[in-house]
Amino acid sequence: MERRRLGRVDHASSVVSLGAAGLGRADLPQAEVDRAVELALAHGVDHLDIAPSYGQAMERMAPWMPRLREASWFIGAKTRQRTRAAVWDCIRACQRRLGVETFDLFQLHAVTSLDELDEAMRPGGALEALVEMRAQGLTRYIGITGHGPQAPRVQLEALRRFDFDTVMFPLTAALYLNADYRRDAEALLAAAQARNVGVQAIKMLARGGWGAGPRELTCWYDPHRSQPDVDRALWWLLSQPVHTAPSTGETRLLPRIFAAAERFRPLSAADQAAAVAAQRPPRPEPGLGIPAAA
Repeated sequence: MERRRLGRVDHASSVVSLGAAGLGRADLPQAEVDRAVELALAHGVDHLDIAPSYGQAMERMAPWMPRLREASWFIGAKTRQRTRAAVWDCIRACQRRLGVETFDLFQLHAVTSLDELDEAMRPGGALEALVEMRAQGLTRYIGITGHGPQAPRVQLEALRRFDFDTVMFPLTAALYLNADYRRDAEALLAAAQARNVGVQAIKMLARGGWGAGPRELTCWYDPHRSQPDVDRALWWLLSQPVHTAPSTGETRLLPRIFAAAERFRPLSAADQAAAVAAQRPPRPEPGLGIPAAA
């Protein structure tokens, strides 16, 4: 699997990282988590994306940390807390739950609006704790993540206010059907390139929402499923100026995702445009900004 240097970060990340959002479900046995990690190792993955809000993911991954550290994996964690004191509590809890002392990357998690950005960056806010954490050698890098239609715009403003090392936001061909989202995403990608900021793209397979119907898979959005659709979605994504993409929250899709990543070749501009034009969201997903099919 191809690796890309994560912007200014001193690490070459596999283009697909192991997203732990789907590894902490109460109904998922440890044996299935172990199979997912073994599969990731077999395919050359070297980057873990994890958060304390991902159910029991930290406890599930704790037994693996010595092996992953030995294999030079990059460990990125996050906090949803917005005050300095609460973030320090979160940091200590993450250390305890994951069984580690230090992280490679710690991020402000799920900053979805300018009001939340203001809250995290005010005096006594969350960012102060992450700066202190880095000064104490508990993390090497500081990042920001976000979801929702405003995510690229919020993160672009965040880069104007602070020199974040990484950004993480949704990027999928279906989102480029939304002209406003595409404009904001392209502006953020350009700014990240200019500042040598690492780009992590989430929701790689999102094609739409579930609406009021049943959910066939565990992702909160409706993902592409077939190997050809997974190929096209991931190849489109990896043809953008991004560095790594955390895998989806559905472990059953991991073999198809890793297979697509290993066969990736950059798409031409025409093929990228065709991939966007081919998107037909079965239902919109307002939480991401994916519109209804035209």
